[in-house]
Amino acid sequence: MASTEPSAPSPSPVVFERPLRIRFAHCDPAGIVFFPQYLVMLNGLVEDWFNDCLGVSYSGLLGPRRIGMPIVRLECEFRAVSRMGDDVTLGLAVERVGNSSLTLALHCRAGEEERMRSRQVLVATDLKTHKARALPDDVRDALARLPR
Repeated sequence: MASTEPSAPSPSPVVFERPLRIRFAHCDPAGIVFFPQYLVMLNGLVEDWFNDCLGVSYSGLLGPRRIGMPIVRLECEFRAVSRMGDDVTLGLAVERVGNSSLTLALHCRAGEEERMRSRQVLVATDLKTHKARALPDDVRDALARLPR
């Protein structure tokens, strides 16, 4: 019998991962991760990726350079619960680089079990006008150096 679910695009190679322990602050009264907390965790991963993988200061983009990187499209799929004390791995892969945007595939897993996945489109914006702008050259250069 054929699946009625849409097929997901083939995964991009993961270019950045970080371990994380699920904390009390991540959880709801049921003792599992409160779903919006995944977005906070993944935003932290994106910040670390800019700083540690791309070599571009995320705080420098937003602060002195006044370049925002807001999410303009977001998809999430929650596949299994995470509980306080679980050790998970957050990962990120670049799916697409546009003129002003990045499409990222992100995930949270515990061992081989996928807990959640997300696809996000981030757009470079001028924080004075809040209009889209081209990705900065240093970001584009760093992205070009990533493994394909």
